[in-house]
Amino acid sequence: MAMEITKDSIIGDILDADGTTAEYFLEMGMHCLGCPSARGESLEQACMVHGVDVDELVAKLNAHMK
Repeated sequence: MAMEITKDSIIGDILDADGTTAEYFLEMGMHCLGCPSARGESLEQACMVHGVDVDELVAKLNAHMK
């Protein structure tokens, strides 16, 4: 069953479910994926910090996870 990703999803949970999603975080400029604080952030928090549209990232990740 595919994981449903929302703006409240935790980055570490997404990476644990599918490590190949790391490329989407790297694309947005989030190069600190191994950092415990980064893994504990929600998508919405990370997108705010990196100036990325959270809805666009959620759509990309959900399409990838299917």
